[in-house]
Amino acid sequence: MEEFDFEAYKQMVKDHQDNDEPTSWCDSIYKDARGDYTKVFWADLESNPYLLQYLKKNITKDKKAIVIGCGVGDDAKSLSDAGYKVTAFDISPSAIDLCKKRYPHSKIDFLVADLFSYPKDWRENYDLVYECNTIQILAGKYRILAREKISSLLNKGGKAVISCRSRLLGKQENDIPKPLDKKEMNEFIHKDKLKELIFTDYYDNQEPAIWHFFAVYQK
Repeated sequence: MEEFDFEAYKQMVKDHQDNDEPTSWCDSIYKDARGDYTKVFWADLESNPYLLQYLKKNITKDKKAIVIGCGVGDDAKSLSDAGYKVTAFDISPSAIDLCKKRYPHSKIDFLVADLFSYPKDWRENYDLVYECNTIQILAGKYRILAREKISSLLNKGGKAVISCRSRLLGKQENDIPKPLDKKEMNEFIHKDKLKELIFTDYYDNQEPAIWHFFAVYQK
């Protein structure tokens, strides 16, 4: 595979955003991997350490979890290993193909689906909803709609676990991907009426290190 051109990627995303096509470009990232999940440029190939800590402290059995934009499946696998019955979806058919190839014997239900028009029976149906770095690839109204859709998947008492890149209010407004600021995160509380259980920020181990938020909200 040719070396990934990050500037070309950002321009592609911007072009689609300008054409009001929020996610139609996503499949190309996974197609470019040519069947090798290790070649997806944004895949960490391991779960978020804060998610793993949370799962270790919150042992469960027979509860339902759903993973938003599951990519190549790391987080879905961790949730399954922690005892959840997991649905993991992505808008990219190529991503789901990679997941099924990577975990051929998994109990995870890997599906092609669109967060903005998910199946009706998913609404208010999950004990845990995991979102990692999906909102940040969206622009404008689609960031708000994505947050609303994520919250709408929660059953009563369900928890939204959110991991994302972060930024200061008013900064990095034109970045692609565009990190979330604290005001956007607080909309889970103020708009969706969820209760904040955990909120922390941290720097990852990249060079240079990237600032992140990790939060858990309950319905």
